[in-house]
Amino acid sequence: MANILVVGPHPDDQELGMGGAIARFAEQGHDVLLLDLTNGEPTPHGDPATRATEAAKAAEILGVRRITLDLINREVEHTVAARHKVASVMREHQSQIVFTPYPEDAHPDHRAGTRIVEDARFDAKLTKTEIPGEPIYPAWLFYYYATHLRWVANPDFCLDITGQLDRKIDAITAYHTQFVLPEKNRRVVEWVRSSADYFGSRIGTAAAEPFATKEPIGLADLGGLVGLA
Repeated sequence: MANILVVGPHPDDQELGMGGAIARFAEQGHDVLLLDLTNGEPTPHGDPATRATEAAKAAEILGVRRITLDLINREVEHTVAARHKVASVMREHQSQIVFTPYPEDAHPDHRAGTRIVEDARFDAKLTKTEIPGEPIYPAWLFYYYATHLRWVANPDFCLDITGQLDRKIDAITAYHTQFVLPEKNRRVVEWVRSSADYFGSRIGTAAAEPFATKEPIGLADLGGLVGLA
């Protein structure tokens, strides 16, 4: 089993981008930790306490743990201090696999957040540093796709989430102030479901989520590939 860290600049980013994969990893027994860089507030209908309650409910639906850093929503900056905060989480969790938003994104917090995570991965292995925890270099860094960029993802691989799609949708709608109360945002849930259908069709399954990587993936064999039957 692996220690998997899924980073989102705001609560709900992880659920939107890879909620199905998170649920699947948890079902398989992996230690999955969601890390929110900010509390996601302010938003038109939310407040910090409500958003925290929604985020906790979403994590419970997916069967995982969640922690939140103190970076400022809408003002996330790539700094050494921010890198070290994320690196300390990687070291405490002993993260072996890390997921973060795809670096090309319309939201400044997402772009800055991904740079922070990429560099924190390096910082996490350093010795003779004040970063708390035992040094570790996460073996894998993967990217999930957020919903802010109106660009069709061209992923490096897709993960079958046929059995987890409903839980993903439930986790998203747990954010009542974001995707239920504001009428215009209700369509987002349908976009997510349509995306899962589309990427599932690309690999021969009912639903899937897309991912990207800058590093080659090593396979022990082809037994894990779907669509071979």
